[in-house]
Amino acid sequence: MAEGKGRVCVTGGTGFLGSWIIKRLLEDGYAVNTTIRSDPGRKRDVSFLTNLPGASEKLKIFNADLSDPESFDPAVEGCVGIFHTATPIDFAVNEPEEVVTKRAIDGALGIMKAGLKAKTVKRVVYTSSGSTVSFSSLEEKDVVDESVWSDVDMLRSVKPFGWSYAVSKVLTEKAVLEFGEHNGLEVATVIAPFIVGPFVCPKLPDSIEKALLMVLGKKEEIGVIRYHMVHVDDVARAHIFLLEHPNPKGRYNCSPFIVPIEEMGELLSAKYPEFQLPTVDELKGIKGAKQPHLTSKKLVDAGFEFKYSLEDMFQDAIECCKEKGYL
Repeated sequence: MAEGKGRVCVTGGTGFLGSWIIKRLLEDGYAVNTTIRSDPGRKRDVSFLTNLPGASEKLKIFNADLSDPESFDPAVEGCVGIFHTATPIDFAVNEPEEVVTKRAIDGALGIMKAGLKAKTVKRVVYTSSGSTVSFSSLEEKDVVDESVWSDVDMLRSVKPFGWSYAVSKVLTEKAVLEFGEHNGLEVATVIAPFIVGPFVCPKLPDSIEKALLMVLGKKEEIGVIRYHMVHVDDVARAHIFLLEHPNPKGRYNCSPFIVPIEEMGELLSAKYPEFQLPTVDELKGIKGAKQPHLTSKKLVDAGFEFKYSLEDMFQDAIECCKEKGYL
């Protein structure tokens, strides 16, 4: 698949990761179809996609919506691969979890069915989440691999922050893997942690905001005291790596770093003295979730190489936030 790169479909093209994957694919010589939610008034500015290098010749934008699974058919037609990054996110639980989960599953299966109908799709790469492996039991695990699944019943009863999203991601990933197995469609899933780094989309991505709460002067909103993290370009490259891999096997953690909040504070204080950052003692006093390390041994053993350091990740995110007026 690496030579004659062909056309691929990226769902959720206006999102943080989706837009960066599109940027990478265009640089790597792919033609790209991407889906965005319908915009009848044409008020949404998608120039950040259409202005990407190579976009005028190789990028096509389609309207599609997870609540209308068949709407993805035209975008998938003629494609050799699909990157399914689109997902409903409702951390505030404004809608019942069952409604959000049904939309996520029906949309994902609609995309898989479009892939079968197209008869050209060789593989689907699905963007999963660290939340699908981080809540496996009430006891905290320090390191988790891809064999672990978050416990949906526990999530529904304990209701930690983001529980509704975690349930929808667990059940959607399982549905996608099962559909692929039963219908002879190759599927690889990328379990992504907090994604940090630069962004081409105009809106400040949630994961960058959460990772930079102390820089943004929002220390009181910190609810996690140890973060699993990856640079956006590494996670985009991992998606493309798994599309091109001769024989990928199911789920892959994509998380090179586990970062305690004090270490994050020390790194940022040393590099950015202009920010009024909390002291290490203040950070030690914060109570919150201690995320497990998602070991990426399986991905690395398959031949993938992470390129970016922890410092790169924060530097790229902060410089981009400054450029776009968020800092």
